[in-house]
Amino acid sequence: MNQRSNRQVRLAARPVGLPKPTDWSFVDEPVRALADGEVLVKVLYLSLDPAMRGWMNDARSYIRPVAIDEVMRAGGVGIVVESKSPRFKEGDHVVGSLNVQHFAVLPEKALTKVDPRLAPLPVYLSVLGMPGMTAYFGLLEVGQPVAGNTVVVSGAAGAVGTVVGQIAKIKGCRVVGIAGGAEKCAYVVKELGFDAAIDYKAEDVKKALRTHCPEGIDVYFDNVGGDILEAALANLARKARIVVCGAISQYNATEAVKGPSNYLSLLVNRARMEGMVVFDYADRYAEAAREMAGWMAQGKLKSKEDIVQGFDTFPERLLMLFKGENTGKLVLQV
Repeated sequence: MNQRSNRQVRLAARPVGLPKPTDWSFVDEPVRALADGEVLVKVLYLSLDPAMRGWMNDARSYIRPVAIDEVMRAGGVGIVVESKSPRFKEGDHVVGSLNVQHFAVLPEKALTKVDPRLAPLPVYLSVLGMPGMTAYFGLLEVGQPVAGNTVVVSGAAGAVGTVVGQIAKIKGCRVVGIAGGAEKCAYVVKELGFDAAIDYKAEDVKKALRTHCPEGIDVYFDNVGGDILEAALANLARKARIVVCGAISQYNATEAVKGPSNYLSLLVNRARMEGMVVFDYADRYAEAAREMAGWMAQGKLKSKEDIVQGFDTFPERLLMLFKGENTGKLVLQV
């Protein structure tokens, strides 16, 4: 008889603006018995991502919205505690869409085995997880940087931005990061090797981009949208590439999303702006993980996880992303 109790965080209401505590409900229910081919995973770490805010809206997107009273969607890493699959045994560590709960029952095909001896488990949610894959394919496939290019990345101290800048340096580019606060700007320059950083909280971003990118921006990797996207559009080089990865400045807006008014800069500079969703590259994740693990082993690529504690703190921890309170990948230790 399975007596395990599973604590879950479910979406109770569609948020307006920033999610409130009343938009969530905590539910305890027994873990059901496994069917053939299923695996029971104890969740150890959960990935907290800006994209989660979009999944809460009842709107057409690249992935269906989380339904009311459904367990909140989240990537995670955990340990197998019971298996009815020949592919997994008790004690294996796995990653997958484990969701915000203590235990996940999933079909074997929904899980990927990881080795904690090769990298600490939270790294499989950062550089070797979705943010790393987003940075890798967004920059290399969509941005197509060439050695000597000037690459600018917004949200530079976040989970994706930190990896984008480092990969651009590996590829021989000059890298300028845009981040909020002197501490984050110092981190990306001194620790990660960016060539320069712009503090959007204390500087005129458009003017600073002109200073740091006198020949214009060749690749702009956009994680924030809004005014900073406008500033980048005003400083493009000929044939520039803009990677639209995210728009965290807009996710909790209660009015319509603010688009760029100066988009004709794309025409004048023969530039292109292209959206990217990491799931489109799912069949190539292993290839990216191998290359990035190699760079990490060589000391060329650093992974930074901002690990916070406590399952029941999920509602307030998620808000850290939108207040700019994390550096690197925000991970909740269950």
